[in-house]
Amino acid sequence: MQYRRLGKTGLKITEISLGTMAFGRWIDEEASAGVVDRALDAGINLIDTADIYGSGMDNGNLSQIGESESILGRLLKGRRDDVILATKFTARVGPGVNDAGQSRYHLYRALENSLRRLQTDHIDLYQVHSFDPGTPLEETLRALDDLVKQGKIRYIGCSNYAAWQLAKAHGISALHGLHRFESVQPEYSLISRSIERELVPFVQSEEVGVIVYSPLGRGILTGKYRQDEAPPEDSRLAAGEKRLQTLLEANPAYALVEVLRPLAERRGWTLGQYALAWVLSRPSITSAILGASKPQHIEQGVQFAGERLTSEELDDIDTAARSIGLHI
Repeated sequence: MQYRRLGKTGLKITEISLGTMAFGRWIDEEASAGVVDRALDAGINLIDTADIYGSGMDNGNLSQIGESESILGRLLKGRRDDVILATKFTARVGPGVNDAGQSRYHLYRALENSLRRLQTDHIDLYQVHSFDPGTPLEETLRALDDLVKQGKIRYIGCSNYAAWQLAKAHGISALHGLHRFESVQPEYSLISRSIERELVPFVQSEEVGVIVYSPLGRGILTGKYRQDEAPPEDSRLAAGEKRLQTLLEANPAYALVEVLRPLAERRGWTLGQYALAWVLSRPSITSAILGASKPQHIEQGVQFAGERLTSEELDDIDTAARSIGLHI
């Protein structure tokens, strides 16, 4: 497993990291334990979660969010120092008017609840989950800076930020001498490439770490879904994940999978391995999050860790994508 430096920091994280949105949502604690064990055995050192992850994301029951953090806290007992632990806050976690967003009030409560669930005294990378137009960025950044100084947070980052939002945050941090967002966590895959237009040039200029989620296009790029066929019973699509359904409807995803198959076969890799290698071959990507729900997902993901696609292969992929109407 290869390591890459996170932004301008001295922190080194593995190029493949573990995402735990499935924990408590699609898989139980026993299955989650198998995934965590395999990830640590493979050398993965970054585990990413969020305070909202849990079955409540699907059924709307706010008492059933945070399950991922709770499960992870129990599974990491005695192994906490072996991982770089990342979590996120912003989304609604309760019925109250202040039970969401990035106010100092909610931020402090969200962090304390995450620390309790994760059974730890600090978060290595604490990330805002999305941009909050209802809270001044200065308020959020000052609160995060205070928590870094208190030792409850080591580094701060953001998720789902546009380039201008990240630039504005950095400007405020520079103006007031506050800790800055050292990483950004966007969606990025062969069927979701919008960050290449503005975000990637910005992070290259400012040396910001990029930890991408859904590098396999929410499972689409593994080839498990076929047009006009019922999805596998244990898949996200069968579980009714709305964002996955939208991605399939809004993109020529099935066509892309078919044009990628011969390219992956030429390498002797699975489609998923090829799609993951593509992400890790792109400039400025620090780590790709594998949202694994089975140990074999980890095994397959790390099998060719460290291998990169050639410039000719990258060109072939772009040509194939354009041929089916994908805008790149």
